[in-house]
Amino acid sequence: MKIDNFKVEDWFNKYEKISKYDMADTCVGTLSLKELFNITGESVKHLDYITGLRLNYGDIQGSECLKSGICSLYDSAIGSDNIVVTHGAIGANQLVMLSVIEPYDKVVSILPVYQQHYSIPESIGAKVERIFLHEENGWLPDMDELRNRARGAKIICMNNPNNPTGAVMPESMLKEIARIAGENNSYVLCDEVYRGLEHDGKVSKSIAELYDKGISTGSMSKVFSLAGLRLGWIATPDGIAHEIMKQVIIHREYNTISIGRIDDYLAAIALENKDKIIRRNLDIIRRGKQIVSNWIDKEHHFSWVEPKGGTCALLKYDFEYGSYDMCKKLSEETGVLFLPASALEMDGYLRIGYCGNTNMLKEGLEIFSDWAVKNCG
Repeated sequence: MKIDNFKVEDWFNKYEKISKYDMADTCVGTLSLKELFNITGESVKHLDYITGLRLNYGDIQGSECLKSGICSLYDSAIGSDNIVVTHGAIGANQLVMLSVIEPYDKVVSILPVYQQHYSIPESIGAKVERIFLHEENGWLPDMDELRNRARGAKIICMNNPNNPTGAVMPESMLKEIARIAGENNSYVLCDEVYRGLEHDGKVSKSIAELYDKGISTGSMSKVFSLAGLRLGWIATPDGIAHEIMKQVIIHREYNTISIGRIDDYLAAIALENKDKIIRRNLDIIRRGKQIVSNWIDKEHHFSWVEPKGGTCALLKYDFEYGSYDMCKKLSEETGVLFLPASALEMDGYLRIGYCGNTNMLKEGLEIFSDWAVKNCG
């Protein structure tokens, strides 16, 4: 099976380690074990448990404690039998696609989005129709276009809140997408790794809560600042979508068996303390977002559609410069790292992550301003 190079990961593999000002990262101040245990208030208990834990295979599909914590992120229609634990959301998305999509199926993918959502279906032999979000629509999908393009689709792939734009679909739009999918008997795969980081504190509805063929994927990476656990999940409602879990579990047995027992335990205690972690992370997000907003207010060459959720946004620039060449030159000359929009199948934009060290963010933006005037103006 041939598959396209993963452009985002190629970029990070090449430039992330040499960057001094990493403003492409989309994680929120990653937690250390010490910080996680301090949040729980039970450091000794957790350390004793982990150091006494035998490192055999864990619960094959995730412990009941972990799955109960994941269920708490959804409404009561999503029970532990509706959850499959995976190797990150990246594993979750892949398992869904391998279980649903067959050669010659029609797949509709809403871009920009994580490359899995169109390259994996293409590698399977599906016909992928791409719908691009546009700045003038606030980076939200055009429902008329989706209605026209969704005819005969096996599955619609999207994410909400959106990476890289930070757009958040309102519940009315999600319900309309569910109606369009229902008219075509289509599944909807919604990558919801940023769900819970809506900047107004109001958590978006999950597609699995709104549609009987809605499939939600999530992870511990973004919302809970625990990317190093490499732990994600698939959630479905009862009914048609849940039937696909039988195939998911078969595919999972070939590539996962079980997640690590330590990862399972740490994720479970993080979910028990989800309100504290999310409150901490939203504080970091709002501070970083304000720094970028203040910077944009002083700039003449850059603009954005203010993000409403997640940890990143697209910066639009008015220079006659391709995003890849611009970011490459900037990184090599200053150590300031953005993600070029060319890695997201578009151009004329840079993706910025604004949830790391605030001093680094301020300094990196000032360096970028000076560099851009000298090299691009």
